[in-house]
Amino acid sequence: MKKEWVIGIDEVGRGPLAGPVTIAATVAIVKNYELGIMNYGLKDIKDSKKLSPSKREQWNNIIKQNLLYAVTSVSHSVIDKKGIRHACSLAVKNVLKKLLYRNPIIHNSKFIILLDGSLAAPPEYKHQQTIIKGDEKVPLIAAASIVAKVHRDRYMTRLAKKYPQYGFEKHKGYGTIMHREAIRKHGMSEVHRKTFCKNIVNNRTYAPANRSVAKRFSARSG
Repeated sequence: MKKEWVIGIDEVGRGPLAGPVTIAATVAIVKNYELGIMNYGLKDIKDSKKLSPSKREQWNNIIKQNLLYAVTSVSHSVIDKKGIRHACSLAVKNVLKKLLYRNPIIHNSKFIILLDGSLAAPPEYKHQQTIIKGDEKVPLIAAASIVAKVHRDRYMTRLAKKYPQYGFEKHKGYGTIMHREAIRKHGMSEVHRKTFCKNIVNNRTYAPANRSVAKRFSARSG
Protein backbone atom coordinates (compact mmCIF):
# COMPACT_ATOMS: atom_id res chain seq x y z
CA MET A 1 0.00 0.00 0.00
CA LYS A 2 1.36 3.40 -1.01
CA LYS A 3 2.09 5.93 1.70
CA GLU A 4 0.43 9.33 1.68
CA TRP A 5 2.48 12.43 2.39
CA VAL A 6 1.89 16.03 3.38
CA ILE A 7 4.28 18.76 2.22
CA GLY A 8 4.53 22.15 3.92
CA ILE A 9 5.94 25.12 2.00
CA ASP A 10 6.84 28.67 3.06
CA GLU A 11 8.99 31.54 1.81
CA VAL A 12 11.39 34.02 3.38
CA GLY A 13 12.79 37.16 1.79
CA ARG A 14 9.86 38.56 -0.15
CA GLY A 15 10.44 42.14 1.01
CA PRO A 16 14.19 42.79 1.52
CA LEU A 17 16.14 45.33 -0.53
CA ALA A 18 18.92 42.83 -1.25
CA GLY A 19 19.49 39.13 -1.73
CA PRO A 20 17.31 36.25 -2.89
CA VAL A 21 13.88 35.00 -1.97
CA THR A 22 14.15 31.55 -0.38
CA ILE A 23 11.56 28.79 -0.17
CA ALA A 24 11.67 25.55 1.80
CA ALA A 25 9.52 22.42 1.82
CA THR A 26 9.22 19.95 4.69
CA VAL A 27 7.52 16.57 4.50
CA ALA A 28 5.79 14.08 6.79
CA ILE A 29 3.78 10.89 6.27
CA VAL A 30 0.07 11.64 6.60
CA LYS A 31 -0.70 8.51 8.63
CA ASN A 32 1.92 9.41 11.22
CA TYR A 33 1.63 13.18 10.86
CA GLU A 34 0.00 14.14 14.14
CA LEU A 35 1.93 11.55 16.15
CA GLY A 36 5.17 12.48 14.44
CA ILE A 37 4.70 16.20 15.02
CA MET A 38 4.20 15.52 18.72
CA ASN A 39 7.13 13.10 18.95
CA TYR A 40 9.49 15.51 17.22
CA GLY A 41 8.40 18.29 19.56
CA LEU A 42 7.04 20.22 16.59
CA LYS A 43 3.53 20.67 17.98
CA ASP A 44 4.54 23.96 19.60
CA ILE A 45 6.73 25.14 16.75
CA LYS A 46 6.32 28.80 15.80
CA ASP A 47 6.65 30.92 12.69
CA SER A 48 10.35 31.69 12.15
CA LYS A 49 9.76 35.44 12.53
CA LYS A 50 8.66 34.89 16.14
CA LEU A 51 11.80 32.99 17.16
CA SER A 52 15.20 34.29 18.21
CA PRO A 53 18.15 33.39 15.93
CA SER A 54 19.42 30.82 18.44
CA LYS A 55 15.98 29.18 18.72
CA ARG A 56 15.70 29.07 14.93
CA GLU A 57 19.05 27.30 14.73
CA GLN A 58 17.90 24.76 17.34
CA TRP A 59 14.64 24.11 15.50
CA ASN A 60 16.46 23.92 12.18
CA ASN A 61 18.62 21.09 13.50
CA ILE A 62 15.61 19.22 14.91
CA ILE A 63 13.66 19.58 11.68
CA LYS A 64 16.50 18.41 9.46
CA GLN A 65 17.15 15.41 11.69
CA ASN A 66 13.52 14.27 11.66
CA LEU A 67 11.84 15.41 8.45
CA LEU A 68 12.53 15.23 4.75
CA TYR A 69 13.12 18.70 3.36
CA ALA A 70 14.37 20.78 0.43
CA VAL A 71 15.28 24.43 0.12
CA THR A 72 15.99 26.67 -2.87
CA SER A 73 16.46 30.35 -3.65
CA VAL A 74 15.75 32.65 -6.59
CA SER A 75 18.20 35.49 -7.11
CA HIS A 76 17.82 39.26 -6.88
CA SER A 77 18.39 39.50 -10.64
CA VAL A 78 15.34 37.34 -11.40
CA ILE A 79 13.31 39.43 -8.94
CA ASP A 80 14.35 42.59 -10.81
CA LYS A 81 13.64 41.13 -14.24
CA LYS A 82 10.42 39.24 -13.55
CA GLY A 83 9.05 40.60 -10.27
CA ILE A 84 8.76 39.10 -6.81
CA ARG A 85 5.55 37.16 -7.54
CA HIS A 86 7.18 35.39 -10.47
CA ALA A 87 10.28 34.71 -8.36
CA CYS A 88 8.18 33.14 -5.59
CA SER A 89 6.27 30.99 -8.07
CA LEU A 90 9.54 29.86 -9.65
CA ALA A 91 10.98 29.06 -6.22
CA VAL A 92 7.94 26.91 -5.33
CA LYS A 93 8.28 25.06 -8.63
CA ASN A 94 12.01 24.52 -8.09
CA VAL A 95 11.74 23.38 -4.47
CA LEU A 96 9.08 20.80 -5.35
CA LYS A 97 11.15 19.55 -8.27
CA LYS A 98 14.18 19.25 -5.99
CA LEU A 99 12.22 17.54 -3.22
CA LEU A 100 10.59 14.98 -5.48
CA TYR A 101 13.82 14.26 -7.36
CA ARG A 102 15.62 13.55 -4.10
CA ASN A 103 12.74 11.47 -2.74
CA PRO A 104 11.10 9.48 -5.58
CA ILE A 105 9.03 7.57 -3.01
CA ILE A 106 7.01 10.77 -2.51
CA HIS A 107 6.68 11.40 -6.23
CA ASN A 108 5.26 7.91 -6.72
CA SER A 109 2.78 8.25 -3.84
CA LYS A 110 -0.19 10.39 -2.98
CA PHE A 111 0.65 13.73 -1.43
CA ILE A 112 -0.97 17.04 -0.57
CA ILE A 113 0.84 20.39 -0.56
CA LEU A 114 0.06 22.99 2.11
CA LEU A 115 1.37 26.48 1.30
CA ASP A 116 1.55 29.65 3.34
CA GLY A 117 -0.04 32.98 2.49
CA SER A 118 -0.33 33.77 -1.20
CA LEU A 119 1.92 30.96 -2.42
CA ALA A 120 0.66 28.41 -4.93
CA ALA A 121 2.19 25.34 -6.52
CA PRO A 122 2.11 24.85 -10.31
CA PRO A 123 -1.32 23.70 -11.55
CA GLU A 124 -0.11 20.17 -12.33
CA TYR A 125 -0.09 19.57 -8.58
CA LYS A 126 -3.79 18.93 -8.14
CA HIS A 127 -3.84 18.44 -4.39
CA GLN A 128 -2.73 21.70 -2.85
CA GLN A 129 -4.10 24.23 -0.39
CA THR A 130 -2.99 27.77 0.38
CA ILE A 131 -3.53 28.71 4.02
CA ILE A 132 -3.53 32.33 5.19
CA LYS A 133 -1.11 32.62 8.13
CA GLY A 134 -0.29 28.97 7.58
CA ASP A 135 3.03 29.42 9.37
CA GLU A 136 1.01 30.13 12.54
CA LYS A 137 -1.56 27.35 12.04
CA VAL A 138 0.27 24.40 10.48
CA PRO A 139 3.42 23.02 12.16
CA LEU A 140 4.80 21.68 8.88
CA ILE A 141 4.56 25.12 7.24
CA ALA A 142 6.18 26.68 10.32
CA ALA A 143 8.98 24.13 9.99
CA ALA A 144 9.47 25.13 6.35
CA SER A 145 9.62 28.81 7.33
CA ILE A 146 12.41 28.04 9.82
CA VAL A 147 14.47 26.05 7.32
CA ALA A 148 14.08 28.83 4.73
CA LYS A 149 14.90 31.59 7.23
CA VAL A 150 18.06 29.91 8.56
CA HIS A 151 19.24 29.11 5.04
CA ARG A 152 18.77 32.67 3.79
CA ASP A 153 20.20 34.29 6.93
CA ARG A 154 23.38 32.23 6.61
CA TYR A 155 23.70 33.27 2.97
CA MET A 156 23.27 36.96 3.80
CA THR A 157 25.86 36.65 6.58
CA ARG A 158 28.32 35.26 4.03
CA LEU A 159 27.52 38.17 1.71
CA ALA A 160 28.38 40.57 4.54
CA LYS A 161 32.02 39.49 4.23
CA LYS A 162 32.01 40.46 0.56
CA TYR A 163 30.05 43.69 1.08
CA PRO A 164 30.95 44.79 4.64
CA GLN A 165 29.73 48.36 4.14
CA TYR A 166 26.05 47.35 4.24
CA GLY A 167 25.77 45.34 7.46
CA PHE A 168 23.98 42.39 5.86
CA GLU A 169 24.88 40.24 8.86
CA LYS A 170 22.62 42.45 11.01
CA HIS A 171 19.52 43.13 8.90
CA LYS A 172 19.81 40.32 6.30
CA GLY A 173 18.98 42.74 3.50
CA TYR A 174 15.76 44.15 4.95
CA GLY A 175 15.07 47.88 4.68
CA THR A 176 16.21 49.08 8.09
CA ILE A 177 17.28 52.68 8.65
CA MET A 178 20.89 51.50 8.85
CA HIS A 179 20.61 49.66 5.54
CA ARG A 180 18.94 52.55 3.74
CA GLU A 181 21.59 54.97 4.96
CA ALA A 182 24.32 52.60 3.76
CA ILE A 183 22.73 52.43 0.30
CA ARG A 184 22.54 56.23 0.12
CA LYS A 185 26.19 56.46 1.10
CA HIS A 186 27.68 53.65 -0.98
CA GLY A 187 25.14 53.10 -3.75
CA MET A 188 23.79 49.65 -4.55
CA SER A 189 25.88 46.49 -4.53
CA GLU A 190 25.58 43.78 -7.15
CA VAL A 191 23.17 41.87 -4.90
CA HIS A 192 20.71 44.70 -4.29
CA ARG A 193 17.28 44.59 -5.91
CA LYS A 194 17.33 47.65 -8.16
CA THR A 195 13.56 47.73 -8.46
CA PHE A 196 13.25 47.80 -4.66
CA CYS A 197 15.92 50.49 -4.14
CA LYS A 198 15.06 52.98 -6.89
CA ASN A 199 13.35 55.38 -4.48
CA ILE A 200 16.45 55.41 -2.27
CA VAL A 201 19.31 56.06 -4.69
CA ASN A 202 17.81 56.57 -8.15
CA ASN A 203 19.81 53.62 -9.50
CA ARG A 204 23.27 54.88 -8.53
CA THR A 205 26.22 52.80 -9.64
CA TYR A 206 26.95 49.48 -7.98
CA ALA A 207 29.25 49.65 -4.98
CA PRO A 208 32.20 47.27 -5.44
CA ALA A 209 32.72 44.28 -3.21
CA ASN A 210 36.23 45.07 -2.01
CA ARG A 211 39.08 47.57 -2.32
CA SER A 212 40.85 45.89 -5.23
CA VAL A 213 37.62 45.92 -7.18
CA ALA A 214 37.09 49.54 -6.16
CA LYS A 215 40.43 50.58 -7.68
CA ARG A 216 39.64 48.87 -10.98
CA PHE A 217 36.16 50.40 -10.94
CA SER A 218 37.60 53.92 -10.38
CA ALA A 219 40.13 53.46 -13.18
CA ARG A 220 37.40 52.49 -15.63
CA SER A 221 35.15 55.33 -14.52
CA GLY A 222 37.82 58.06 -14.60
